[in-house]
Amino acid sequence: MSSQIKLALIDDEQLILEGVKMLLSNEKNISVCLTADNGPDFIDDLGKLSKDEFPDMALVDVQMKPMNGFELVEILKEKYPDLKIIILSSHYKTSILGYMVKLGVSAFLPKNSNKKTFIDAITMVDKNGVFFTAEDHQMLFTYMNGSAKKNSLFETEDELSEREKDVVKLICQEFTNNEIGEKLFISPRTVESHRQRILEKIGAKNTVGIVIYAIINNIYSLEKM
Repeated sequence: MSSQIKLALIDDEQLILEGVKMLLSNEKNISVCLTADNGPDFIDDLGKLSKDEFPDMALVDVQMKPMNGFELVEILKEKYPDLKIIILSSHYKTSILGYMVKLGVSAFLPKNSNKKTFIDAITMVDKNGVFFTAEDHQMLFTYMNGSAKKNSLFETEDELSEREKDVVKLICQEFTNNEIGEKLFISPRTVESHRQRILEKIGAKNTVGIVIYAIINNIYSLEKM
């Protein structure tokens, strides 16, 4: 986690781009390093950035043309799996939250969110890799109680072992492979093997997916965040 959070904004409404930039202008620990009004240009612009210039996270609008936000997220997750993504949308629906979980997006924010929620989301995503509002929390527990939806989010072929669950809990607490190894008395290489096996078992692509899987399956409590 860097001392200053570098943020990219992608929205096809210029007023939204300018409004968000103005909203964040007085935040000393957040800087807007890149803006774009469409997905293809954003992908091109990302490819031109150096490692030091690259954003920590991207705020992505859902309804854009010629590429909508979900199409953009799929490409970003494939090319830049460590880039944290917050979805911005005027359409706040349970089905969209489910799709967000499947893609491994870090947070979902309605465009009418207040400034505090907005800043909290960015800060918590930077710190924990994921952020849920109280409404998101309720929706996730609804998913937990609906087996059909729950199973469709993560296609788990095998149950996680107790050791793998221990690794998941420590991943959710942001411990490194070395730190996890020390706590579980195993080598960092063994931790990495467990991590890769967990990703394969639950069908997730990155750490965010592991965290969301852990929350949905009661392996890690949301209240601890």
